[in-house]
Amino acid sequence: MRATKYLVIAAAIGFTIAGCGSGDKSDTGTTTGTTSTSGTTAATTSTGGGGTSASDITIAVIPKGSTHDYWKHVKMGADQAASELGVKVDFEGPEKEDDKQSQINMVENMISKKVKGIVLAPLDNKALVKPIEEAAAANIPVVIIDSGVDTKKILAMVSTDNYKGGQVDADELIRLLNGKGNIAVLRYEKGSASTDAREKGFEDEIKAKAPNIKIVSDTTEAGATRDSAQRAAENMLAAFRKPDGSLGLDGIFCPNESSTFGMMKVLEENKWAGKVKFVGFDAAPELVDGLNKGEIDALVVQNPVKMGHDGVKVLVDYIKNGTKPQDEDTGATLVTKAKLSDPEIAKLVAPAQ
Repeated sequence: MRATKYLVIAAAIGFTIAGCGSGDKSDTGTTTGTTSTSGTTAATTSTGGGGTSASDITIAVIPKGSTHDYWKHVKMGADQAASELGVKVDFEGPEKEDDKQSQINMVENMISKKVKGIVLAPLDNKALVKPIEEAAAANIPVVIIDSGVDTKKILAMVSTDNYKGGQVDADELIRLLNGKGNIAVLRYEKGSASTDAREKGFEDEIKAKAPNIKIVSDTTEAGATRDSAQRAAENMLAAFRKPDGSLGLDGIFCPNESSTFGMMKVLEENKWAGKVKFVGFDAAPELVDGLNKGEIDALVVQNPVKMGHDGVKVLVDYIKNGTKPQDEDTGATLVTKAKLSDPEIAKLVAPAQ
């Protein structure tokens, strides 16, 4: 949704924030995406960094998807920054988070519209390289949020330390299992740099700190939606169903909102929820409800509001003043049922609309 503290980003909690990483709610819908704008009306002619007034600035924000709660919170932060800075935000993302071509087309369209800058959450760390470099060649700076990409032609990265987030979930599962047991990992989808890093951080931490915990399944991919994640979870867990109907696993890790949701539904339907230690990522309302019910033991919650806000802010600062930003870790916090009563955690998992 890359050391091992349960609260990795206490400093980031002070900002109004929320919980995913990737994945849509279902397999339905078109692939045209949605578009919205915010802030003041602005011209769309691009110039270089430095000396540009706010009223001349339109920033494109292109997330991995447009229907997922996580991306709605990214938009919330981007809109807040637009309002504060007096700029316009053009927010557009694919409907489904495996639609790389739609996202590529959106970046290219924003280049044609001559926006002043682009905030992008790349669906794939390789497929988006070419359009990003095309933007750079057109003197349109690009700030990357959420997930990395294999090019240096970007202005900055504003994102969770995803590897560390995976480590945090691993440390909690080690604690819950007292350092022993058989566990499974439901991966997201190869090529998504954010979830790849979470999975690696999780598995590296388990191997380094818990030699008596065995990862017995880690090749199944959830895919881009909640529906595909649920089907993948059903298939994966079928191999561990015992003759008496119980589940032959001690723990499970899922690296983003959609995979966590799909796994939770399968555990619920088979009456396994609460009988296996389960840690996941992100804070959609349904996942927080699962945490409250004891169906999920812990969630690593990101800060997508801050990610959207700061992605726009550093880009506007650069355009107006020529200030080169540093990469920013927007943080990830371990949230358990006991912590939900903390007012700051409550704001983190359910940001005000």
